[in-house]
Parts: sequence; structure tokens; C-alpha cells
Amino acid sequence: MKILVTGFDPFGGESINPATEAIKLLPKEINGAEIVTTQIPTVFGKSIDVLFDAIKRENPDITICIGQAGGRFQITVERVAINIDDARIKDNEGNAPIDTAIFEDGAPAYFSNLPIKAMVQAMKSSNIPAAVSNTAGTFVCNHLMYGALYYVNKYKQDMKAGFIHIPYIVEQVLEKANTPSMNVQDIVKGLTVAIQAVINNNQDINVQGGAIC
Repeated sequence: MKILVTGFDPFGGESINPATEAIKLLPKEINGAEIVTTQIPTVFGKSIDVLFDAIKRENPDITICIGQAGGRFQITVERVAINIDDARIKDNEGNAPIDTAIFEDGAPAYFSNLPIKAMVQAMKSSNIPAAVSNTAGTFVCNHLMYGALYYVNKYKQDMKAGFIHIPYIVEQVLEKANTPSMNVQDIVKGLTVAIQAVINNNQDINVQGGAIC
């Protein structure tokens, strides 16, 4: 089994992105599965191109994309990606699409086919704050997650794919008062046990994980 794990480069004025920092530290093998990683540009369009190239090159059984969600205090496993780009800030090449479809021939939304609740349960059981998230936003994170699931639905239906958002790491919040963060070692631990849960669960578990609003 091969698992492709991606992480974005820094964006929004940050000098580092915890996604890239975390995937650098992942073990090369988890539960017998080979782990391969690649960095993704925080750029609309180009991010999906790089992802598709990596999928074609590596032919993974599972693709998990990692992104920064500054302000969240948990590692959050995304449930759904929507077919819309609506940028509040510019990407790393100055693009800021508004109300633009990601793929004209794509569905309005695609749900992750990862065992998202099993992943959350595994992280919480390892004392890592974690939760299901029902929005990946409308910036490049959602864009990439949608692209991964579009690829699954159009070209590689036997591949599992999804997205995990992680908090800022401690170094990023030294000048950000009252902003949640997590040390990178705990993020790596959380991602590792989440990946183990993907490997060990062909179907998701039936536990509560929804939100009231």
C-alpha cells in the first residue's frame, strides 16, 4: 500500500506552513504502508495540477492533503469539499477568484471517502485534540480537496482521498495573542494515528461527530 500525503507551502504572510513542516517529519512507513510526500503551491489551479502529477507519478492507494487552519485548536478532518472558489485573500501568485467553479463538469460537492470519524477517534484516543469539520473554506484548501475527490470520481475510483486541517504551530503565534496552536510533534503524532486509522478501517465507524451550527 502507498499513501501520498501533501502539504502546502507558506501563504498569507507566514514564513512557514505547519503542513509542510509536519509532513517532513512523518515516518516513511506506517503499518506497512509506504508514505510519500510532496509540497503543494498555495495557488489556485496550479495546486491541483501538482497534485494530479503526484497522483499519476506515485499511483497511491490513498491521498491525504494537509493544510493550515489558523485559529482552529484541533486537528480537523474535513467531511466535504464544495465546487466553488471564493477567495478572501490572494493566493501566492496574486489570484483571488470570486464565485468561480473549480471544475465546470464537477458535482456541486464531493464527500471524503476516508473513514473520517475513525480518524478523529484515533487521534482523541491518543490525547490529540481532533474533530470532524464540515467546511474546508473556499480558499486553496477546499480547492485542493475538491480536486483530489474530483480525480477519484473521474479517474481513480479505487483511491481514498480527503483533507486534514491542522492548527498553527507554536512558532507562528509568538506575536498572535490568544491564538490557538499545537506543537509540531503532536501534529505529527495526530497525523500518524489518523493515517493508521485509514489503513485499519475499510468503513467508517458510527459515532457522533456532527455540529449544531
